[in-house]
Amino acid sequence: MREPEWARRSGVGYAVFMRIDEMQTAIREQGLDGWLFYDHHHRDAIAERVLGLDPAAHVTRRWYYFVPAAGEPKKLVHRIESFRLDSLSGSKRAYSSWQELAAELEAMLTGARRIAMQYSPRNAILYVSMVDAGTVEFLREMGKEIVSSADLVSRFEAVLSAEQMASHAVAQRAIDGILESAWREIAARVRPALGVARRLTEFEMMGWLAEALRREGLVWENGPNVSVGPNSADSHYEPTAEHAREIRNGDFLLIDIWGRQQTPLSDGKPAIHYDVTWTAVIGRPATAREQTVFATVTQARDAAIDVVQQAFATGREIRGFEADRAARQVIETAGFGASFTHRTGHNIAADLHGTGAHLDDLETHDERLILPRTCFSVEPGIYLPGEFGVRSEVNMLTDEGRAWVTGSLQTELVRI
Repeated sequence: MREPEWARRSGVGYAVFMRIDEMQTAIREQGLDGWLFYDHHHRDAIAERVLGLDPAAHVTRRWYYFVPAAGEPKKLVHRIESFRLDSLSGSKRAYSSWQELAAELEAMLTGARRIAMQYSPRNAILYVSMVDAGTVEFLREMGKEIVSSADLVSRFEAVLSAEQMASHAVAQRAIDGILESAWREIAARVRPALGVARRLTEFEMMGWLAEALRREGLVWENGPNVSVGPNSADSHYEPTAEHAREIRNGDFLLIDIWGRQQTPLSDGKPAIHYDVTWTAVIGRPATAREQTVFATVTQARDAAIDVVQQAFATGREIRGFEADRAARQVIETAGFGASFTHRTGHNIAADLHGTGAHLDDLETHDERLILPRTCFSVEPGIYLPGEFGVRSEVNMLTDEGRAWVTGSLQTELVRI
């Protein structure tokens, strides 16, 4: 594709032009007149990532960047920080007063009516709801229809390169291996074949897992989570040195572990997380109630997996809330609906909880499309306060025509 005159004039280079061209194609496909980015004091990290701006830059004045459905992008910056968007292509105008800002912004958007921004009606998709209400009101007074950029954000934030997908597999192999070693470590400490058991707490086991992640060259956010007995009924439990429970023979155990490669990828993009949760019983068979809950959770997991796989195999569009409904229906039918207290899954990218579609019809009604070449967790759970909790978490990757589970799929409670 030949660069247009505006791209040659701005000297942005072919790669940057192609990025803008891809954005404009997506804008047109959604029937929009453009995508308007706006920031002040780093309110919108999505804009910084999509546009490749410095997240540590000193930003004290409002700036706007408009990518129209066709033609040259436009920049509006304050004269004090007139250089703020110089790394981006397009023409530039500057303002000083609020009156001048209003006039220049209206001129920038002349001819554009339906405009995407990091906005979500009623804050339904809160992960992309970055623009303040006043700015939306300001633009509506100009006669603009502001629509959510949620699916655009997914396309430019959550869609993975081939190397990123490969990095997920690297983390998967490492973490699956760590889990296998963890079961053996717990057995050796809590119920040794010979000798006396050594005391082991949730917090100590969390440290053991963290050290194993470091040895594999992985990094992670918080955690990992190790919880036994009633603590496993807290879906976001995290042990501390002061308040950790001892892991004992006869306990029910849940481990949630995640991480990604620390080393940057050769394509310049960050590596992708792998995030799984497994459950086990120590030194005894599972009770009938534990088996029932585990079977219900894994059936719900598989129902969500199936609806995603069928949609991709048949070329049907599928949105995040649909997979959540499939899993939730299984758990509700089994009579545990009130104990499934979180969404079924979340987008996975460089951030553990990425900005693509989540599998959610509980905390939000997530209408974002699950796109090809994205990654997400499937992790239904049943949490019974005072007893135990079961979560079975796997990850899925998608591509044109197919979707698949990465890593091992737990089919029965681990017997340690």
